[in-house]
Amino acid sequence: MSQRTKDLIRDFLEYLEIERNRSVRTVRNYDFYLQRFFDWAEWIKPEGITPELIRKYRLWLNRFRDTQGETLKKNTQNYHLIALRAFLKYLAKRDIKTLAPEKIELARTPERTVEFLEANELERLLEAPFFGTPKGDGEGISLIVYRDKAILEMLFSTGLRVSELAGLTKEMVNLKREEFTVRGKGDKPRVVFLSNQARYWLGEYLKRRGDLSPYLFASHDRAGKKRDDSRGLTARSIQRIVEKYARAAGITKRITPHTIRHTFATDLLRNGADIRSVQAMLGHSSITTTQIYTHITDQRLREVYESFHAKRRKRDSDG
Repeated sequence: MSQRTKDLIRDFLEYLEIERNRSVRTVRNYDFYLQRFFDWAEWIKPEGITPELIRKYRLWLNRFRDTQGETLKKNTQNYHLIALRAFLKYLAKRDIKTLAPEKIELARTPERTVEFLEANELERLLEAPFFGTPKGDGEGISLIVYRDKAILEMLFSTGLRVSELAGLTKEMVNLKREEFTVRGKGDKPRVVFLSNQARYWLGEYLKRRGDLSPYLFASHDRAGKKRDDSRGLTARSIQRIVEKYARAAGITKRITPHTIRHTFATDLLRNGADIRSVQAMLGHSSITTTQIYTHITDQRLREVYESFHAKRRKRDSDG
């Protein structure tokens, strides 16, 4: 076992955390992927990493089965290789002899598609908190209903990641300005916008709050047996809220907060937004990530085709 290799991995992870400002989760994942590689390679020294070793490792990853007998998806295999490439790039930066990172190619993966809500599904989901509850003047409606309605409207209005929504505090959001800044992946700031609906329901929720929690969405106790409203909702709690209302709305496919984020992007593109603007609003560092939505623009091209080209053929045949 090479202690030097272990020390270099530790240095690399600290570099990711401090200089690259990567999240704790990212650092933990890179640690896992590197540990797996070096365990497999019996803690070889950096200069011992060769193209042939990488070929054998890729073959091992492709044939690997977990305790349930499941194989690794191609994108998961690529995560292992991306972590290794990043480590080799770091070693090269420190003039440590090893394999050039560009020698490691990633596996080709199937083109990604995204799940999104159709217009009628979206409307049912947004109305779901009030199913069985008379809106009226707001009398008899629980604070949790207002909170959950505001959460759904906020997700669709802003396209926020669920972790970004969970991290919002009251002082971060100015309802009068209709926009606010959020820090996403890599701590990069971006501006997000509030629709009139999101502003209204968020305002209705906040004015009914009597707690001192700094979080925009607090964890209110349904039964009223305890008052621990100082806690903000976790990302997992918000996911459960979305799943609950998707079931209530009669939507059979699996809906998560990220589905609403996809729906936000889809809605923008279908209404004429350019992909660069969508990239900025989603907080994607690379346009490649945003291009998973190109199937939406392909649909718009079909609509244009049928409106302006196929129509002429139909007119000719009618004549």
